[in-house]
Amino acid sequence: MKQLQYILPGEPIPRGSFFHQRRYRVALAMTDNLQGGGSLLDIGCGNASQTEFFAQHVDYAIGIDLQHHRLAEFHDELDRSNAENITLIGGSAQRLPFRDETFDCITCFEMLEHVPDQAKVLNEIHRVLKPEGRIILSVPHRWWIFETHGADLPLLPWNRVPFFSWLPKKIHDAWARARIYTESEIRKIIGESGFKEVQAKLLTAPMDVVKNERLQQLLRKTIFRGDTTTIPFLSSTIFASAKKST
Repeated sequence: MKQLQYILPGEPIPRGSFFHQRRYRVALAMTDNLQGGGSLLDIGCGNASQTEFFAQHVDYAIGIDLQHHRLAEFHDELDRSNAENITLIGGSAQRLPFRDETFDCITCFEMLEHVPDQAKVLNEIHRVLKPEGRIILSVPHRWWIFETHGADLPLLPWNRVPFFSWLPKKIHDAWARARIYTESEIRKIIGESGFKEVQAKLLTAPMDVVKNERLQQLLRKTIFRGDTTTIPFLSSTIFASAKKST
């Protein structure tokens, strides 16, 4: 998959987001690797608010993020939440600073679409996972109505044009700020990196961007109800899980 011309680094989802809860519930339903202690690496951890959900199931967790300048602020947030088994460090997903077969589980949410070389990242994840270790990740879904990361389109000040993500890939990638994926694409990419038992689910759009709380709740209870969906255009995110081949 080619380098996007306008690719940008990711931004962390605000603490307390409904989407954090949704990811967490779906992850627990997809894997038993979070039930027996061990170690967790969260790549692209951002403000570590998602890391906290998973850290309660392991002996220790490490969050790594490329945006070093934010880590002090995020450490303060962890101190306020009394998350004692999480360590945050700066570093690149394309060159993880860990020995081979270090972690029992690795998570990376809405991160893969931003990196220059996604194959290198997945190979690094495979390297630092223990045998039978689990990767849990999420990426933006191509068939969601809106381009979730926006696009730098000419003459259009609003960067979330409906159905832009449905355009042919060549056109999308010429203007988009991040990659997007179909379910079959992400399955293929994960499998090519040496993982097995690849599972994928479509996460229902959380409607976090809807500012009117009553409308937001109505949409969540009617059209966008449930954590997962089988209807592609109701899903903003693909959630995937796989094991390391031994």
